Amino acid sequence: MENSNSTLRISRIDSHILHITLHRPEALNALNADLMDELSHVFQQAKTDSTIKALLITGEGKAFCAGADIHQLAKLDGQSGLAFARQGQAVFRSLEQLGKPSLAAIQGFALGGGCELAMAASLRIAANTAVFGQPEVKLGVLPGFGGTQRLARLVGKGRALDLCLTGRLIKAQDALNWGLVSEVVSPEELLKRATEILVGLTSLAPLALKSIMTVIDQGFDLSLTDAFELEAAHFGLCCATADKQEGVTAFLAKRSAEFCGE
Repeated sequence: MENSNSTLRISRIDSHILHITLHRPEALNALNADLMDELSHVFQQAKTDSTIKALLITGEGKAFCAGADIHQLAKLDGQSGLAFARQGQAVFRSLEQLGKPSLAAIQGFALGGGCELAMAASLRIAANTAVFGQPEVKLGVLPGFGGTQRLARLVGKGRALDLCLTGRLIKAQDALNWGLVSEVVSPEELLKRATEILVGLTSLAPLALKSIMTVIDQGFDLSLTDAFELEAAHFGLCCATADKQEGVTAFLAKRSAEFCGE
């Protein structure tokens, strides 16, 4: 899968990493209906393409994504607003449940739906020029693509309330201190560092990676007893794989493991 859509640029890095670039620079990569449809299509293709082991998401130009397209937002009423929110939630949830690691490399603005897209990725790193926020309240609405829920889970209820109620913006260093991103680098190093992280992940056991993401995602809202049982079940599943045998054998032989995803 390597092509260019009207609002996305798709390419490959290191053969197993799908690089998705939001490509509406004239609108700061704002999320309109076409872009959301194309994201949904690409995520579905990536899930079923066995050659793709990880996803990198970036934005073209000086912004990662400035949020939902205001011209589209202006036309929404109660019924269409409900449908719009549900669509955005479904698209971002499909990224979160892809079963393959994804990383959002953020430069410039990641606001509203852009911040929500970044939070749906497995990992986030930022350039020191990045700015984050959920300013929807200033438009008379609230985050609708999962922002109220993912933000609270990532940075805590108090800080999520702070950002969503005030609509204020925070810089990359604050995002790092709060746990919204895991690293901050220079703009020049952003793509290189993102690629390094994903190349490292693609060398690991795909089934173990999928189980880790599933257990953390599903176990977060379970009781501790039920979450432990979910963890144990996936541990057992991994122990039955060829990748587990390869990993242990390679470790004992003091060589690098070569995982096959089986």
